[in-house]
Amino acid sequence: MENQNTLNSKKTTQDLLPKKFGKRGVIWTAMLILLCLIGAFAYYRQLRYGLVVTHMGDYVSWGIYISNFVFFVAISLVGSLVTAIFRLGNIHWSTPLTRIAEIIAVSAILFASFIIIVDMGRPERLVNLFIHGRIQSPIMWDVIVISTYLVISLLLLYLPLLPDLKILNEQKEKNMGWWNKVYLFLGGFWKGNARQERINQKAVLILSILIIPVAFCIHTVTSWLFATTYRPGWDSTNFGAYFVSGAFLVGAGAVVIAMYIFRKIYHLEQYITEVHFDQMGRVLVLLALLYLYFNMNEYLVPAFKMKKAEEAHLVTLFTGDFAPMFWFSLLAGLVIPAIIMLFKQGRKPLPMFILGIMVVVGAWFKRYLIVTPTLLHPFLPMHDSPDRFRHYFPSWEEWAIAIGSLAGVLLIITFFVRIFPIIPIQETIVEQNATPEK
Repeated sequence: MENQNTLNSKKTTQDLLPKKFGKRGVIWTAMLILLCLIGAFAYYRQLRYGLVVTHMGDYVSWGIYISNFVFFVAISLVGSLVTAIFRLGNIHWSTPLTRIAEIIAVSAILFASFIIIVDMGRPERLVNLFIHGRIQSPIMWDVIVISTYLVISLLLLYLPLLPDLKILNEQKEKNMGWWNKVYLFLGGFWKGNARQERINQKAVLILSILIIPVAFCIHTVTSWLFATTYRPGWDSTNFGAYFVSGAFLVGAGAVVIAMYIFRKIYHLEQYITEVHFDQMGRVLVLLALLYLYFNMNEYLVPAFKMKKAEEAHLVTLFTGDFAPMFWFSLLAGLVIPAIIMLFKQGRKPLPMFILGIMVVVGAWFKRYLIVTPTLLHPFLPMHDSPDRFRHYFPSWEEWAIAIGSLAGVLLIITFFVRIFPIIPIQETIVEQNATPEK
């Protein structure tokens, strides 16, 4: 039995060690770097000429940048969903998914922070938040909670990685020479003794408990940035729960997409099984129904009262210029995926992958709808304003920066998978050895 466990451990280690990029991996990485460079050039133009290169104006002063910010913040919640809640619930089937969730969370929150600096126009003014920050401002709350969330997410990514770093340090002949120095620097102190294991497990437990309220705070505070601004469509006490439930949904959808891609490319069918897709499908159905409930609160109650100030905003969404986007995000990104995933065949890997894409794409359009239509319908009517202020469509610079930031998130995940095991090796081995033979 011991020899069998040893053989299984060796096979698991070989299966889960980081793999070199193939031809497709090199093309994918080059494409992401190119998109990032185009985004960097567009940002250079914005720095040189100012926000005039964008199509934002006196009314739509946030636009696609803040839509991307809210989207990235939403996806980052997946780290607390999978890592913390599943760990605390002692749900072992989620083990192959934890690191996927953690790296998505870290990369998304990094670029959420970056996109806020882009939206400021003058990045040097960021210093003023720390020199002249006022705790009464919801923006200051956002800075504090995002910084806290980023630190905890990084620790939750790093601490469970330590046992795997020990394994990587023992596989020196199979690593690139200079990566051995990185592994040694990050985890050379880890011996894997009982005392270190005990401290590490306790630290992960504490962080798992801490990150849940912090994650709720980051999405609630982000929603307050809207709700404390007196505009139709934002003047709602529903916004906190509305944002949190939506973030859980899009984060879980992002994990499903990553699960399928890593499973397919790295042949991890033995580790990310159909059971994982089935379980995540059940989770997504629950989250979709929860988010649908808050959507009903968000739109049906104002529609029933039909205050004059809200009327133009709601008509624009339901039947006006933004109606195709609104109904697509609601039906294709929420209702249809939930219905399909109610059936077992809909929770198979390929359907789940397609539904995950629908959920994430619908969620991005949803964030765009939260920002733009509201800003185009202020409480005070537009008088004596240029015609271009009455409409908004992002300039190429805005699109390039937005797409470049998304490419940056994917690039971090791509490099991470090349350098570190995307499925925890040590945890997988322990669970395999603890599972009795059938």
